[in-house]
Amino acid sequence: MFLLQATNSSTTTALFLGTIGMLVLTIGLVVFIIMHQRRVQRFQQKLQQMEIEQQKMMLNASIKMQEEERQRLAADLHDDAGPLLATARLYLNENLVNQDKVNQLQSIFQARQIIDDTIQLIRNISHDLMPPTLKNFGLESAINDLFQKISGSGTVNASQRFHDYKDRLKPEKELLVFRIIQELINNILKHSNSSFIHLTQNVHADKFYLRIHHDGRGIVQSDFEKLNKSNIGLGLKNIGSRIRLLQGEILFEKDISQTYYKVTIEVPKDEPYSS
Repeated sequence: MFLLQATNSSTTTALFLGTIGMLVLTIGLVVFIIMHQRRVQRFQQKLQQMEIEQQKMMLNASIKMQEEERQRLAADLHDDAGPLLATARLYLNENLVNQDKVNQLQSIFQARQIIDDTIQLIRNISHDLMPPTLKNFGLESAINDLFQKISGSGTVNASQRFHDYKDRLKPEKELLVFRIIQELINNILKHSNSSFIHLTQNVHADKFYLRIHHDGRGIVQSDFEKLNKSNIGLGLKNIGSRIRLLQGEILFEKDISQTYYKVTIEVPKDEPYSS
């Protein structure tokens, strides 16, 4: 009888301890889950904050680039179009009616020539803002036109090859990519003393790639990052801002052969655009 009571007491104690243990384990698991969820929430909030900050940076970069474009446009109109129109006005002043017919015709002819030059200047500015070839036919055609003009100068052999551009990027993306290429090519022509420039395009997975090779003086990634943080190299800063807007990457390096410099542009190939 005593042995049976002891056994029952021992069983009761074991059950009690087991229950306590399960309760502690359950509470611990619940606390762990709650703490984990809070950490996940804090991480998500931090991630959202980072995304907001990144969007702000991209917006500021976009605003800055737009302001620079406006200033350049204003400067072109003020410095080039303004004097041309002012000169045309001189030829068409109120004394024109008092001149003899020969001088009148000559003044009108000169004024017309100046006005034609002004129209061409404004047309060029308009084309710079949105090249018609880019708008109507896409990035491949616009780059092909650019490279044909360079090769036509006879000083640099410029060539390009697009391997896979069936689906166009959205127009605003194409324009940003084209401006990056323009700036890179302009820097190569001004500073590298290259004899050739070759551009290739391809697509891998969800990424769109452009690579430029040239055989002149160039920079590597550390140079680009240093210049991007300095007060010089405005063109490189514009490239960096546009790359961030595209959520892409750019890599400056020397070819494995140590003979050429290479610039690689990587852009997410999301939301393809069909013309």
